[in-house]
Amino acid sequence: MSESPIRVLIVDDQMMVREGFSVLLNAMPGIEVVGEAVDGRQAVSQVAALRPDVVLMDIRMPELNGIEATREIVAADADAKVLVLTTFDLDEYVYQALRAGASGFLLKDASARQLADGVRVVASGEALLAPTVTKRLITEFSKIAEAPRPPAMARIGDLTERETEVLVLIAQGLSNQEIASHLVVAESTIKTHVSRILVKLGLRDRTQAAVFAYEARLVTPG
Repeated sequence: MSESPIRVLIVDDQMMVREGFSVLLNAMPGIEVVGEAVDGRQAVSQVAALRPDVVLMDIRMPELNGIEATREIVAADADAKVLVLTTFDLDEYVYQALRAGASGFLLKDASARQLADGVRVVASGEALLAPTVTKRLITEFSKIAEAPRPPAMARIGDLTERETEVLVLIAQGLSNQEIASHLVVAESTIKTHVSRILVKLGLRDRTQAAVFAYEARLVTPG
């Protein structure tokens, strides 16, 4: 039997954007658009009703913006995966969206393949930051979090030296396979480290781990 398709909900206040993404994604193997929402409030209700695997979330919307909608969706379902879409490659709200629980971030001008790949990456539990944005996001994190947050610093002490090293590499955007290659260990070993990191720090996924690393100043520009 073939695997069930990845179920996607598209949230955007512009009809042309919703329809465009719907056509692009439905044409991709293993992906099915199961619904659309015109604002954040409708997105919250649609997620509860449809239980999509991935939510494509615009940030700027009426009624309830994408940041608040993401926060409500994640609070209601810890397994929810939200992929934030925005027009600008350094959106001032991206940091807030990631802190709210978004699992990834892509630009709206991404190609059909990039969009589909992004959906698959987030659905699998990996973090996703647009390649052109990662370094600049680190810079923004450093501006916003000028000093390490005390709770973050306290929890770092629970990690082993190797787990801290893996956490830094996660924050730099490396996949499990890339981290394994960098540290010259098996990928299964890295998966174990990642799981332990999330449990010890009380985090829901790799993106939240990256946010934690930035706020604890484990990753800095340069």
